[in-house]
Order: sequence, then C-alpha cells, then structure tokens
Amino acid sequence: MSEACSSCSSAGTCTTDSCSNEPKMTEAQKVNHIHKVIAVMSGKGGVGKSSVTSMLAISLKRQGYKVGILDADITGPSIPKIFGVKGKANGSEAGLIAPKSRSGIKVMSLNLLLENEDDPVIWRGPMIAQLVNQFWKDVIWGDLDYLLIDLPPGTGDVPITVFQSLPVNGTIVVTSPQALANMVVRKAVKMAQKYEPPIYGLIENMAYVQCPDCNKRIEIFGKPKGQTEAQRNSIPYLGELPIDPVLAALSDDGKLEDYQSSAFDQIAEHLAEEIKKNSAMN
Repeated sequence: MSEACSSCSSAGTCTTDSCSNEPKMTEAQKVNHIHKVIAVMSGKGGVGKSSVTSMLAISLKRQGYKVGILDADITGPSIPKIFGVKGKANGSEAGLIAPKSRSGIKVMSLNLLLENEDDPVIWRGPMIAQLVNQFWKDVIWGDLDYLLIDLPPGTGDVPITVFQSLPVNGTIVVTSPQALANMVVRKAVKMAQKYEPPIYGLIENMAYVQCPDCNKRIEIFGKPKGQTEAQRNSIPYLGELPIDPVLAALSDDGKLEDYQSSAFDQIAEHLAEEIKKNSAMN
C-alpha cells in the first residue's frame, strides 16, 4: 500500500497538519479498512468483464468475505443494474454511503448519482478520472476484505488513474477466445506490468456454450486460447467460463445473486490462492 511519510514517518497517508508531503485523509478514508484492492480489466469491450467482476464478488461473498465493487466504467456503468441496486446513493458528513446488494455486497457507481439511470455521461477524460478518485476517497466502504474495481476496457485515462492513484494490490485480466481479443489483451497485460501490482491471473470468458439438448460443448468463438495466452504472458490462468443465457437473463433482471456456478466458485478459489501466494512473497 502507501509507504511511510518521509517527513513525519507515519505509515500510509499522513493526516498531520504539519506534513506537506502527503495529502490528508478524507473523513471517509479514516473509517475505511480495505484489505485488498483488485482491478479487473480487459483490453477491449464486449468480453463480459462487468459480469465476471460481479460474479467474482458474489463467489467471494459466498466464501464469507466482505466485498465491494467500485464501478469505474463511468460512461458505461452496469454494476447497479446487474445487482438490482436502485435509487440514489445517500450521503453523510463523512462521505457517500455505498449501497448494498441483497447479499450485502457494497456498490458504488455513477448511475447511483444520476437522476435517471439511462442519462448519458458526456464527460472528458480528466473529469472521469477525478470521479474515480472521489469514489475511492469520498465513499464510505467500511471494512472490506476485497474491493473489486470494474475498469472500462482499454488502457486510457481511468486505468492510468487507478494504477497511479489507488493502492491497487493486484489485477485480473478478462478476455474471450477471439484472436482479436487476445491480441488486445496483451496490451492490457503490458500496461498492468508497467505498474507495481502483480497480475493475479487471466480469466477466459465466453469460451463455449453448452447445448441444452445434447450437452455438447460448442466453441462459438473458436478454440479457447486463455491458458496459452496466460502462459505466453507468464501470468496465472484462473479458468474459463461459458456463455450462459441464464446468467444474462438474471443480470437483466437485477438478480445475478440468484445465479449458481461452480465454474465461478472455482475461479474465485483460485484467485484467493493466488492472492495468498503473492502476499506470502511480499
């Protein structure tokens, strides 16, 4: 996380008035205790990154962890819709209060601040990056084992802001079997490797669909390449996920927490193992 302040030797972000090297903590940050911050990124859109982020959060929650999701996809926020979290986020003197999903996952998204959820966000990069920073500094997350950050696709302003300004502990990369997606995912991997946090692993989404009549595995986008791509980039492979119409329908209805998936649970377990490995090494 943050290094000790060189002027006053305090650990983390300095809160003393006499220190000029470190910004003061906000009131929200003073009450937040977040153990691990994990950025979920993809090289391109359309790979189901938000669905993967949401199901990872659900699987971790089922394992007994306290989990939150920071929706950093400012111009295309979807996390509140997936969880059925409606209405505006409330505030207090300390900051914005992150609403909870039915199972207790804390969520913060720009859509929880808009008058109408389908209002467009027509902002330039610096404003978007500033809001992401505010979601970190001014939201009351409380005690969390994991805060997952759902990044927008690509390697633009928001991922740069997150890696440079937030205490990210590690990254997850989401891809799909198309050759184009794997070419672009290497850009995301190379970007993440430029910063200090380790890459916890790669998840290949939309790897196949299961025929409902014969149970045959149909690889719509071609042979999955996730494991090969992970090896090529020298990062762990967390697993593959199918296309599932049930997941899509529950997401549309805001009831994703009703979805059951052993594949997601296994990936969440692999993720927890990778985090433990990295923690032991550091």
